[in-house]
Amino acid sequence: MKLTSQMARVSGAQNNLSDAISFSQTQDGYLAQVNSALSRMSELTVLSQDVTKVTSDRALYNQEYTALATYINAVATKDFNGVSLFTANALSVTTSPDGSNAFSMTGVDLGGSTYTTATGDTVDTVAHAQTAEADVTKAITQLASDRATVGTNEETMTYNNNQLSTLSNNLAAANSQIMDVDVATESTTYAKYNILVQTGTAMLAQANSLPQSVLRLLS
Repeated sequence: MKLTSQMARVSGAQNNLSDAISFSQTQDGYLAQVNSALSRMSELTVLSQDVTKVTSDRALYNQEYTALATYINAVATKDFNGVSLFTANALSVTTSPDGSNAFSMTGVDLGGSTYTTATGDTVDTVAHAQTAEADVTKAITQLASDRATVGTNEETMTYNNNQLSTLSNNLAAANSQIMDVDVATESTTYAKYNILVQTGTAMLAQANSLPQSVLRLLS
C-alpha cells in the first residue's frame, strides 16, 4: 500500500512537470513570433533612414512598426491556464514525490523596459528611426537571452521528468514483485500437483483391480 501511494505521488509530480514543460513550450512559441516581429521592426528602422524616402514613405513604415509593437505588447499579456506567461516572477515546480525538491523556473518579462522602450519608439523621422534602431537591437539581444532561459528551464524539467519515469518503473516492478503472482512458477507447481493426482488415481484403480483378478484365478 505504501508503494502504491508513492507511485501515485510520483505520477502527480510527473503531471506537474509535464504541465510546466508545456508552459515553457508555449512561452517559446510566442517568443519565436516576437523574434520575427522585432526582426521586421529592425529592418523598418533602417528603411526609414533612407535619404531617398519622403515623409509619406516614413509614415507607412511607422504604421507597420507601430502595428508590430502593438502585437508584442499584446503577447506580453498572454497567460497559460490563467497563469501569466511573461512575468519576472519565478515559478516553483515540484520535482519529487515527497515535495521536498522544487525547480525554480526563471521568469521571462516581456513587459520589461528593454522591450517597452523599443515598442514605444517610432520611425516617422530619421532621428526617431536611429533611436528605434538602437532600442530594437537591445530588445533582440534581450530576447535571445530570454529564449535561452526558457530552453534551460525546459531541458532541466525534462531531465527531472525522465528521472521520475525511471523511479515510477522501478516502483511498479517492486510492487508487482510483492502483489502479483509469479505465473511461470505457479503454472509449474500446478502441473506438478496435477500429475501427482493423476498418478494417485491410476494407482488406486490398479489396487482395486487386483482382488478381482485373484478371485477369477481361484474360481
